[in-house]
Amino acid sequence: MRDIPPDRLYRALLQLKTPDECRALLEDLLTPGELEDVVQRLEVAHIVAHGGTYEAAAVQTGASATTISRVRRALYRGAGGYRVVLSRLED
Repeated sequence: MRDIPPDRLYRALLQLKTPDECRALLEDLLTPGELEDVVQRLEVAHIVAHGGTYEAAAVQTGASATTISRVRRALYRGAGGYRVVLSRLED
């Protein structure tokens, strides 16, 4: 694959105005499995950010220990995207 910068995707996401628009774009962009994975990761981040254990995250989401570990690492040492989104969802 060529090295295509993701700027167009970032700008496209910022153009979405409603949950229905977001759903439509994500359903067009992602396979059902990819969308399910993204939804699962965000839910894992929510659980972990609120003090949930690996076990709680696994039971509630069905996520593997590897997925939970990656999400946890991103949540605490990543670029901050999970924190921004989770904070705004709670407002």
